[in-house]
Formats: sequence, C-alpha cells, structure tokens
Amino acid sequence: MNGTIEQLHATASQANWPQDATDEELLLEYRSVGDRGAFSELVHRYERELFGYLRHYLGDAEMAEDVFQQTFLQVHLKCEKFEPGRRVRPWLYTVATNQAIDFQRRNRRHRMVSLDRRMGSDQENESGALVELFDSQEPTPAEEAEWVERRDHVRQAVDDLPQTVRQVVLLVYFQGLKYREAAEALDIPVGTVKSRLHAAVGRLNEALTRINFPK
Repeated sequence: MNGTIEQLHATASQANWPQDATDEELLLEYRSVGDRGAFSELVHRYERELFGYLRHYLGDAEMAEDVFQQTFLQVHLKCEKFEPGRRVRPWLYTVATNQAIDFQRRNRRHRMVSLDRRMGSDQENESGALVELFDSQEPTPAEEAEWVERRDHVRQAVDDLPQTVRQVVLLVYFQGLKYREAAEALDIPVGTVKSRLHAAVGRLNEALTRINFPK
C-alpha cells in the first residue's frame, strides 16, 4: 500500500470508536459532523476486503491501490447521498465497481483476473457449482506443472467472461456477498444475479472441458 492508504490506516488505529459500532453509524457520523475518526475507522474495516476485490477485478495491485483511494474519495464526496437505512457494504462495492470500470475505460487496459486464492462461499447453488468447478486438492510435485497450466486456463476463462457476468462471479464467489447484497451493489434484480452466475458456471465449464490436460 502507498503512503496515503498507510496514513489512513494509522489514523484509523488511533480512532476511539467502539468495535461494535456499525458501518452505518460510522458513515452517518462522518456525514453529520465530519468525524474523521469515524471515516478512518470505516477505511480500516474495509481496507483489506475492498483492496482484495479490486486486485482481483483489475488484475494489478498498483491499479487496485489507485482505485481503492478513488473509491474512498468518492465516499467522502458522496456521503451526503447515502440514505439512512441502506447498508454500507453493498454501497461501498457499488462505488468500488464503478471506479474500477471508469479506471479501465480511462486506461484501456485489460488485465487477467487472478484466481490464486478462492475467497467465496458455497452456500448457494450456483456458487457451490463454481467451487466444484475450480476446487482441487493440493498438487503433488508430479502434478505441479499440470496444475500451473490448469490455473492459467482458469484465469483466462474468467477474464474472457462478459464484464457483467464477471462482476457477479467476483462479488459472490470471491467476496462472499449474498445474492441480495450483490444485487444491491450492482443495482440489478436478485434474479439477474442468479442468472448471470448460472451463465458463468456454464461458460466456464464449457471453456475448461475443451482443454485436454495431460494425464
């Protein structure tokens, strides 16, 4: 992380906000009275999570750092528009996703999404299907080369998904958002989240079954 994020982290660690304070309380306090400690605590809570999401989305750590900062700059600028009763977490993902899309448009870069780590949940059907699709046991030394090749093909398969489908995969599969949270973050119906995730399973399964790996 660069200096700006480290400074926010240091400020957050000095904040006196209780751990049981909700995200909504923090944001509304910052919006109401400009409590910088509340804002910094919110940054601290989501620093790892949102940075990890952006790194997967953009495929590049340096770009993720830039977009992370832009995300919380937008939170600062747009906090007046946050409606009481709304949940902060999906809203943050909305802001982060929009900033990532804008960044890609400005830079016209297409980076491969990393699948080195799986961070999702298999509590729902389509998400479980993705777990089964990607999950594999720790490779033995003899299987190492095959595993690296397979992982690269999986990375490319996800990168080749349409952007709207890939967004749902990242939010639900990697970040563990519930369907309703992903729907709120992307401003789409829950049914659309389910259909896009189902489409992702089909597309990825089709792409990977075309690959003949050595036995």
